[in-house]
Amino acid sequence: MIKAKNITQSADLTFLLEVGTEELPASFLSNALLQWQERIPQSLTANSLKGDVEVFGTPRRLAVLIKGLPSQQPNREEEIKGPPASAAFKDGQPTPAAIGFAKKQGVEVEALSVRPTDKGDFVFVQKRIPGRPVAEILTELVPQWIWGLEGKRLMRWGDGDARFSRPIRWLIALLDDKVLPLELVNGSETIHSDRLTQGHRILHPEAVTIAQAADYLTTLKEACVTVDPEERANLITEQVNTLAENLGGYTVIYPDLLEEVTHLVEYPSAVVGKFEPEFLELPTEVVTEVMVTHQRYFPIFKSGSLQQELLPNFITISNADPQKSDIVAVGNERVIRARLADGRFFYETDLTKPLESFLPKLETVTFQEELGSLRIKVDRVVKIAEQITNQLRLGANQSEKIHRAALLCKADLVTQMVFEFPELQGIMGEKYALASGEDSEVAKAIFQHYLPTGAGDILPETLTGQIVGLADRLDTLVSIFGLGLIPSGSSDPFALRRAANAVVKITWFANLAINLDDLLLQIATDFTAKYHKDLTSLTAALQEFFLQRIRTLLQEEKQIDYDLVNAVLGENDPEYTERALKDLLDVRDRALYLQEIRNNGTLNSIYETVNRSTRLASFGDLDPIQLQPTAIIQKELFQKPSEVVLYNALVDLVPETQAAQQTRNYQLLVAALAKIAPSVSNFFDGADSVLVMDPDPEIKRNRLHLLGLVRNHARVLADFGAIVKNL
Repeated sequence: MIKAKNITQSADLTFLLEVGTEELPASFLSNALLQWQERIPQSLTANSLKGDVEVFGTPRRLAVLIKGLPSQQPNREEEIKGPPASAAFKDGQPTPAAIGFAKKQGVEVEALSVRPTDKGDFVFVQKRIPGRPVAEILTELVPQWIWGLEGKRLMRWGDGDARFSRPIRWLIALLDDKVLPLELVNGSETIHSDRLTQGHRILHPEAVTIAQAADYLTTLKEACVTVDPEERANLITEQVNTLAENLGGYTVIYPDLLEEVTHLVEYPSAVVGKFEPEFLELPTEVVTEVMVTHQRYFPIFKSGSLQQELLPNFITISNADPQKSDIVAVGNERVIRARLADGRFFYETDLTKPLESFLPKLETVTFQEELGSLRIKVDRVVKIAEQITNQLRLGANQSEKIHRAALLCKADLVTQMVFEFPELQGIMGEKYALASGEDSEVAKAIFQHYLPTGAGDILPETLTGQIVGLADRLDTLVSIFGLGLIPSGSSDPFALRRAANAVVKITWFANLAINLDDLLLQIATDFTAKYHKDLTSLTAALQEFFLQRIRTLLQEEKQIDYDLVNAVLGENDPEYTERALKDLLDVRDRALYLQEIRNNGTLNSIYETVNRSTRLASFGDLDPIQLQPTAIIQKELFQKPSEVVLYNALVDLVPETQAAQQTRNYQLLVAALAKIAPSVSNFFDGADSVLVMDPDPEIKRNRLHLLGLVRNHARVLADFGAIVKNL
């Protein structure tokens, strides 16, 4: 059951809508439930109706149950604007314009009133609009709910133009115990609403009568149909776990698999099957891939094993008669045996030659039409991996492993196993590499370079896998951007957002001190030279794209407040933009530290000092990267002791700021800024405070430079002008 937000209301009508269909695809059913969950409450609200909405679905039906509906809309008052007063009345008497307006609104002329507006005096009428009966409104809304459902590959049937995922065969529309008269017309076929539904196709093939809307769930349960998807999922989970335990094992409830099988059955029945133990000699990933992805079976693992060790059994979810489970099991066993035999053949055939021997075959696989084959892409990945290796100044042994992994990282894509089971890419590459005698870190990197895959936060753990993963994604990003295929809106066919996210996440996870800005420039230079593209526009587009991804990851994954993200990335500030891309670790650390000191209150202790200095410094002309007071302050222009004190404090601040820059220990900087806060306050408001905007331009410039230095030291951490006080 999928519930919309509950809205309590003193009402007593219950409405049931059930759309009966031929078997719906699980993906459409899942999506349709979500659409109705969102749209139906919205359409009720738009019509001044409230109710408790519950959405249900099985492969043969979509249903919604709305409880607490009023018998009609509430009455409402509506003010209607009429003609200008000058046209409606002459000498105090109504003109034909006023009389016509009153007649059109169904009121007497005496009900009209005159009110001033921005455009002069106009005639108005307060009109009481009685609420419409809820039955009448539902008659209009239901067809919109049904035909408004979106999905892939909607079909037509019969001789009509109606489009739905599968042919609609029956329709129930009950308001309490009364049938709401509705029609769905599709060419020469018309489906009239009724109270008749269908039970389970095998266990209860007879038609079922729904006496009243409130009886829907219990009536269908008696007909062997569990219409609540949440209840079906719980039943499946309970049955699968129980059967696995009975066999001395356990299973993994894969969320995607559970959702799919839930939407494939109306009366779930878990069935145990078995296969020959010899198939367990295959890699565990091959067996589970065959079961989960291709057959929708739950594998069973041996309890107590240190590694995931499979038992020669599986569990499938049947929609058939539970009394016929033995027959169902035999059929499932026959299918899985054939699939596993295929897998064994592919595996044994692939192992007859080393992984490197598959490289030439990559020339026959196109990466992208204009970019050539996968073999050409591999050469680019090898070169980019070398550029990253050089940036990190890695040793010869590590560099050789990275080179080898980059060379072999796509070789398994043309093996028979991965051709048949694409989901095993990387997984089989690792196994075939080990079987070919490759270094274990090289083999692991072939698998890990695909991580993260979008299915979670699992990231590559080996340095080799991390660098090859970065190289692969950077090649894709630069190449596809170079062709002008930049993501727009929700369209991202090459998953470039995910690729850029992965580059940032891997760098952060592994604390890799790479200069992304330089890498992008190097890769883009090679690309534009070969494909005759504009280097400046390509690098600018890539920089902006990565900044967007960094901003999103800081806010959504690191939970950094938006203004603090603005402060570390800058708002249209080239200095911060360049800094962020040159040092991804630094931008992460600064954002995390800002959030930390906001949470513990430390930020407040320096906020006023820095922010006030920043605002006034904007009137000066000091270079924002200047930190040395001795280089730009003219001490002979000092007129107050507070200027001397602030100057000396700024001199003492320099080594603290430099240490913070070198070590990225920004606690040193914040502590130092807090230490000079009294000097800044005295400069502004103390007994010997100064007038910053002194009439003498040289004195004014000198004082603005003092404040500019405060700003500049704080800018080493962030742009305090972007931070909102007490957010």
